[in-house]
Formats: sequence, structure tokens, C-alpha cells
Amino acid sequence: MTQLETRPQGGDTVRGVHSADGGVRTKGLGGNSVGLVGSAVIGISTVAPVYCLTSTLGSTTGEVGVQMPAVFLAGFLPMLLVAFAYRELNKVMPDCGTSFTWTVQAFGPRVGWMCGWGLVIATIIVLSNLAGVATSYFWLLAGEITGSERIAALDGNKALHIVTCLALIAAATAISYRGMTATKGVQYALVGLQLIVLAVFVAMAFQKAGAGEFGTGLDFSWSWLNPFAVQSFAAFTAGLSLSIFMYWGWDACLTANEETSGSEKTPGRAALIAMVVLVGSYLATAVAAQMAVGAGDKDLGLGNPDTSDNVFAALAGPVMGPVLGILLFVAVLASAAASLQTTFIPVARTVLAMSTYEALPPAYARVHPRFKTPGRATVVAGVATGVFYTVMTLVSEHVLVDTIYALGLMICFYYALTAFACAWYFRRELTRSARDFVFKGLFPLLGGTLLTAVFGKTLYDMWDPAYGSGSSVLGVGSVFVIGVGLLVLGLVIMIITERRSPAFFRGEVLTRNTPALVVAD
Repeated sequence: MTQLETRPQGGDTVRGVHSADGGVRTKGLGGNSVGLVGSAVIGISTVAPVYCLTSTLGSTTGEVGVQMPAVFLAGFLPMLLVAFAYRELNKVMPDCGTSFTWTVQAFGPRVGWMCGWGLVIATIIVLSNLAGVATSYFWLLAGEITGSERIAALDGNKALHIVTCLALIAAATAISYRGMTATKGVQYALVGLQLIVLAVFVAMAFQKAGAGEFGTGLDFSWSWLNPFAVQSFAAFTAGLSLSIFMYWGWDACLTANEETSGSEKTPGRAALIAMVVLVGSYLATAVAAQMAVGAGDKDLGLGNPDTSDNVFAALAGPVMGPVLGILLFVAVLASAAASLQTTFIPVARTVLAMSTYEALPPAYARVHPRFKTPGRATVVAGVATGVFYTVMTLVSEHVLVDTIYALGLMICFYYALTAFACAWYFRRELTRSARDFVFKGLFPLLGGTLLTAVFGKTLYDMWDPAYGSGSSVLGVGSVFVIGVGLLVLGLVIMIITERRSPAFFRGEVLTRNTPALVVAD
């Protein structure tokens, strides 16, 4: 058995077995590029809290009304439970393939390949939506700065919108191509900017609420935090699907594990820090906005369908004033742009890992000799994002809403598989201690079960054309067509890949239940 050694931090040696014996492989990525704070910042940036809030505050309120803060809390619970699964798996297998690698180890190559596909396609959907929001806010901000409604309206020009969007995707791809060090420097500034502006918005919204300035505001009620007060289970699951989307991306901390100092512990800690920052930001913003303008479907109400897909565009001026309101536009643009850049991290490194373990063509396993990044995988992800967004924009006017709803299905799919993989991989260790039982078994199983329930209910609900934007294909909801169609496409590609890479699918490259990496001091 050939031993491989890497030194992720001073004094520690991680020993793994060469993949010819069914174990992990080193991939040539630049180690020690990111610390705990940098890793947490990457996780927060990938989630893009300000972008998520402007995209889903209104949609979630439209589904569940004043229980919107409760649904944000409900969405946080399964994500937190799954985060523990990621942490435990990363301790023994700090591999940039994360969900793909871990589910192969637990359940075999086919389940693992589909899990990797779920992560990749979910990321492509997010990248396309991020690029679309960044483009819209680019022109809105230009209009605000110049005071010209004509310039702001340029976003409505479909051809110009697509060209601008493709330019932003190209810029984000180029920055990600240059490596984690370049990524980290940009992210500190962009994440700091959006969190500061969000804090200012929350403070001013509370001030407006106290003054009763808008007339539609509401007095705070603890019932807002009660998920059982939602009017129907269908409304709850629809809102929960959106809420889960709002937390997606924290696992970028883990996909950068081979480039992080202390790769077996730091990424897991960073993910938990990111989750706490996110839930605090979401709850504060949800409560403040609801108290200021209410949850109604008229005027500035969060449930107004005319503004639900871009709430901050409607609230920036009224809540923060004409000058500070521009900062909120800047924050949304910064949030989308920052996340657009860091979201390339999980997709490129998952593709790198899949190629390294012969689950994809070997060309994607190349690492840039200077930047130590999966260069080809990053470029291909950028091209795929541009093509996906262009096609969807030309086909459907409601692409942003429907792909976000479909995204919830993908997220539940691969997060649930990863959670179950944790419990199964550590099944022989669950009786060793109470800690092992809780963090390696109970929490992952609960998280996976909750996400599976949401997946099943969402799959049922999205058949109805009324789900999402209300559009349909041959009488079937377009969200269902997008979500299920992408999973079926993954199955087709897997079958084709199996013929070209039979060794991986025979379990000869990355075997099931390979003993965990041993960390020696």
C-alpha cells in the first residue's frame, strides 16, 4: 500500500492511501492559503446574505405571511444538523470533493456520482441567478447614481442584460481562476461592506417602525417565531424550500479544505461560524422589515407580488433615504458579485475531485501550475453558467423565480445524501461514546430526514403550475420540469460516463468504506 503525505499545518501529517488501493488522492491544490476567518468569510460570501434577502424576503412572506421569521429559523435547523455531518466527515477525510467523495465512501460510486451531480448543478443554478441579480443591480445602481430612469431601465433590454451578465460571469471566473489568495482579499472587503450596510438598514427599519412612518408596519409578536402558526403545510414547505436556499453555500468552507490551514478542523469550525452569522442576520432583517412595512400585498408590504423578487429595490429609498439608499443597492451588487466569485470554489473543486477519481474525463483534473487552482474546471463552470443563464432567460421570463424554487430540490437532494452518508460511514463508532452517537449519528440522521421530507413534499407540490412563477410546460409546473429534468439529465450523463470510466463505477478507484485518514501528531 503506497502512502501519501501532505502537511496541512505545522507539525501535522495527514496520511492517506493511494487511490489504486481505493483511497484518497492529493490533487496539487495550494495548501495553507486560508485560515479560520478567511474560511468563514468565504462561507458567508458564497451564501450572499444580502442577495438572498432581497430575492426571497418577499417570496417567503407571500407563502407564509408574518411567520416568515419562523420559517427562516425552521430552515436553519436542518442546515445546522447537516453542518455537523460535514464537520465529522471532514475531520477524517479533508477532501475537496466533499459530498461526492464522502457518499462514494459510504454508499458506492453511483450514489456518490449523483450526489456530486446534485452539488454541481445546484451551483450552476445559483451562479446563473447571482449573475442575473448582479446585472440588474448594476443598471439600477447606475440609474440611481446618475438620476436617470432611462439608464436604470436598460436592464429591461434583454440583449444588453445578457451581455452584461456574461461579462460579470467572465470577470468572476477570472478572479477564481487566480486562486484562493486573490479570492480571500476581495472577499474581506465585499463581505464587510454588505454586513455593515445590512446592519444600517436593520437599525433604520427599527427606527421607522418605532415612528410608525409607513402606516402598514406591525408591532412585534412572538408568534412570528412559531412555525406551527403557518396556515397550511403546503405553504410551510414552500416557504421552507426558499429558506433552505437562503442558507445554501456555507459548505464552500469545506470544499476549500485542502487549501485551508488545519484542513481537518478549521473548515468545519468556519462553517458553524458562518451559519450563526447568517441566521442572526436573517432574523434581524426579517423582524425589522416586517415591523417597518408589514407583510401585506400592497404598497411597500413585503408580500407585494410586484416587488417580491427584489425587495430591497423597493425599500432602499423609503427606509434609508435617497443617499444611504444607494448604499443598499451597492450592498446587493457587492453581495451578488462576491458570491458569484466564491461560488466557483465548490463547483470547480467538486469537478476536480470527480475527475481525479476518474468519475469525469481526466482533463478536468489539471491544476494550474502557478495559481494551484482547478483552472479548466473553473473555466468550464463559467461557460456552463453563461450558457444556462442565457438559455433560461430566452426561454422563460420567470427564470429567476423558477430556478430558485428548483434549486431547493437540488439542495435537499445532495445535503440529505451527505447527512445519511455520515451516519452510515460512522455506523460502527456510534456506540463508542455519547458524543459519537449525537454528532455522527443522531444529528446527521435528523437533518437528512428533515431534508428528505422537504424534498418529497416539494416534489409533490411543484407538479402544480401554480408553484413558483405560475408558468407550465404541457400542463406541468415549470419548476417541476426544471428540477426533475436536471436530475434525469444527471442520470443520463452518468450512464454515458460509466461506459467511458468503468473502473470508477466498478468501485476500483475510490472504494466504499475505505478506512478514514489517520492524523498523526
